Amino acid sequence: MKTGGQLIVEALEAQGVRRVFGVPGESYLAVLDALHDSPIEMVVARHEGGAAMMAEAQAKLTGRPGVCLVTRGPGATNAASGIHVAQQDETPLVVLVGQIERGMRGRDAFQEVDYGKLFGGMCKWVAEIDSADRVPEMISRAFHTAMAGRPGPVVLALPEDTLTETADVAVAPRAEPVDSAPTPAQVASFGALLAKAERPLLVVGGSRWTEESVAALRLFAERLSLPVAVTFRRQMLFDHCHPLYAGDVGLGINPKLTALVRDSDLLILLGDRFSEVPSQAYDLLGIPDPGELGGKTVVHIHPGAEEIGRVYRPTLGMVATPAAFLEAVAGLAVTAKPGWATRAEAAHAAYEAWSTPPESGPGDVQMGRIMAWLDERLKHDAIFTNGAGNYATWIHRFHRFRRFGTQAAPVCGSMGYGLPAAIAAKLQHRTRDVLCFAGDGCFQMTGLEFGTAVQEGAAVIVLVVDNGMYGTIRMHQEREYPGRVSGTRLQNPDFAAFARAYGGHGETVETTDQFAPAFERARASGLPAILHIKLDPEALTPTRTLSEIRAAGKGK
Repeated sequence: MKTGGQLIVEALEAQGVRRVFGVPGESYLAVLDALHDSPIEMVVARHEGGAAMMAEAQAKLTGRPGVCLVTRGPGATNAASGIHVAQQDETPLVVLVGQIERGMRGRDAFQEVDYGKLFGGMCKWVAEIDSADRVPEMISRAFHTAMAGRPGPVVLALPEDTLTETADVAVAPRAEPVDSAPTPAQVASFGALLAKAERPLLVVGGSRWTEESVAALRLFAERLSLPVAVTFRRQMLFDHCHPLYAGDVGLGINPKLTALVRDSDLLILLGDRFSEVPSQAYDLLGIPDPGELGGKTVVHIHPGAEEIGRVYRPTLGMVATPAAFLEAVAGLAVTAKPGWATRAEAAHAAYEAWSTPPESGPGDVQMGRIMAWLDERLKHDAIFTNGAGNYATWIHRFHRFRRFGTQAAPVCGSMGYGLPAAIAAKLQHRTRDVLCFAGDGCFQMTGLEFGTAVQEGAAVIVLVVDNGMYGTIRMHQEREYPGRVSGTRLQNPDFAAFARAYGGHGETVETTDQFAPAFERARASGLPAILHIKLDPEALTPTRTLSEIRAAGKGK
């Protein structure tokens, strides 16, 4: 006989879980006790939101569900931010939440929460394990559900007395995602549409990708000379130096790429929902008929059946994972037209011009020169993470991603994501460089997780880009309400001293020339590190100063 807590841990082991992320709580003491004798590593975060983001980032980089353990009530509500990331980013996540004893339900007991009502709108499945003998069944279903179709988060509530109850049951085998694939008729229809096209464009994104499917994507694009664009914060899906790469369809899009999307007569959407950000606020395609704008044909391939036709009614829809689709179309007897290669070449040239960082700007720190230096020095397997803010433009526009598995960033635009994600990435890939970019406001959302990095020996390098404000909001504020600054100023600490206080490495960078030696010292230290980069407030965006934005706002 085993306790419910022991069965939970045994079931996680059967699923191949190597580590879980969480904050301890008395509501799941029995699980913590079972972890004591398990090979599963418990990564202790400082906040449940940080723990959920760590688990989500690990899932992004592995394709297997990340696991987060949080206590009931406030612990669960704190984790909601990471759960929302998993929902919007299509990431498999399993969140195990403590709960009051079963006999107390419905009395508004201490820290009682109705998890179905709390998480029902952002989770694929929310349930409670009501007896110890159902643990194997429920954990198995949670992993299957999290990975199936459009991946996403699952929440399982663990009543305290269920975890101490005993049962004699066997664990379920490891869950594996089921691939959906296009039918032969759909493949034939796709081939016919491709053969008729004069200006095709392949746009890729979403999840359910692997290193093998990314390689298959490259081969497919090369065979047909197709220009390839990626969606917001999915840049790692195609080598940016490949001559077929056209850029990212996201925030701050290259106007020439916008024109390329509008001009295409066949738009192939592979793996992505093409929601608000890549669609430029739903302006690039007609709804529900995408052909209303520009008369284009749209083929939509997505692993979730519920996404086909949800917003756009495609000419051809296929419920398929990227890998299954690319395998099915690999043998299509379609010949590339001469104009396709010319169009792809022009698109890549436009991307290269757009992504070349500026060498100068306001102040003594030039982020363009720093980005160029990083791209010259770092290996192609270096992992970049970030949260949300104008500073992230320096990565998304100017860093050239070369390999799969080198990016963990929130499609949902969550602040505070970068540091937890970097910790998870470094624990997963100890020998690779892991860089977290964070604005001063973004870092302070989850900055205490730097203590988790030190405790776990996760030698991440955090670049805190400090301009003393919530920069993105200030940008919008100056544009819409020029000169009327309200609620966007920040009083910041010495972030380098903060790092040293935790036992990490910390340095301040006040000029461009100070960055390279500071970075090399941080890397050589073998410690989690923070480089506090003092950026001039005028350098609000890579291309426009604060004063220019304000002046433009006043000129409206």
